[in-house]
Amino acid sequence: MKPALRLARLWHLALLVPALLMIVTGCRGHDPARTAEAEPVTVRVATVANSEGAAPTLRFAGIVQASQRATLTFQVSGNLKERRVELGQRVEAGDVLARLYNPGLEPARASAGARLQELGTQLEQAEREWQRSSQLRERGVVSEQALEQITARRDGLKASVATARAALAEAEQMLAESVLTAPFDGRVVALMVEQEEFVAPGQPVVKLAEPDTREVEIRMPAYLLDQLQVDQQVPVWPVQDRQLAPVSGRVIEVAQAGAERGQLQPVLVALPADAPGLGVGEPVEVGVTPSINGQLTVPVLAVMRASDGNSVFRVRDDAARRVPVTVQRIIGEQVVVASDQLSAGDQVVYAGLTRLADGDRVEILP
Repeated sequence: MKPALRLARLWHLALLVPALLMIVTGCRGHDPARTAEAEPVTVRVATVANSEGAAPTLRFAGIVQASQRATLTFQVSGNLKERRVELGQRVEAGDVLARLYNPGLEPARASAGARLQELGTQLEQAEREWQRSSQLRERGVVSEQALEQITARRDGLKASVATARAALAEAEQMLAESVLTAPFDGRVVALMVEQEEFVAPGQPVVKLAEPDTREVEIRMPAYLLDQLQVDQQVPVWPVQDRQLAPVSGRVIEVAQAGAERGQLQPVLVALPADAPGLGVGEPVEVGVTPSINGQLTVPVLAVMRASDGNSVFRVRDDAARRVPVTVQRIIGEQVVVASDQLSAGDQVVYAGLTRLADGDRVEILP
């Protein structure tokens, strides 16, 4: 390269560097983030309501089941020798449903009976001996020590007889447990063991139910339990046929409050037996209408959860301030809250929360 051309390029470069420095300095002096912070955040707000009356009805799902039902088992082991019922058969209380064969039950009862008879005979003899010795003691023929020994033997035999009698009762009860009977009138809804199969103690054998009386168990949050009481009427909707009108169910059991937070508690509702769509095994929905008189409600979207607790952004004088709240219950799209810094008529932000910080100016969108 010629010296003159090289000198010209260096001259142009020297002129260009100061200009670039001026541009960079000007850019640093303009802070777009700081300008954005000065602009209000656009949000949408809702008014805090002082609730009156009742909230929208909540629906809880459940399956219709027979009110009276039982899973029957044997208390002894053995082979299923006889089964007298079939699936769907109607039975009456006391009917024999099945029998077990256990080769040790009959001999055990016979042995216990024989032992009781033997001890009973010995006790009778000891009683007669004690009576003769007592008479002879009065005459001075038998010593006091001999009479005490006879008395001790008689009393020991009395205790042995009592033990043998209990053993016989136990053996008879075990033998009776080999026969399965119906505890109530009902229908056989399941057979779990076939004839000649081995059955262990406590193994389910027959399921019995009385389908003429029906009920449904629902599970609901513990904070709603105080909204229900025994004998209260609640609406029940069949799920399979949405066109059917709800029927009236009756609350018969309500779980005790005080469970751990987040746990669902059972509530039992009796159903009319003749209502359509409420057969055993049918899915239904039970309605509960909570009362929220005199409580503050805000939209669900307005509540923010953080490590230090729940809060909402309250808007006053075009500025948003974080206000701590305690969530008491969720009812549909509304949340019942408690706060000593919030009152009915206040405005809280429910849209635009992700761009908000405490103290930001806001612009409320319609």
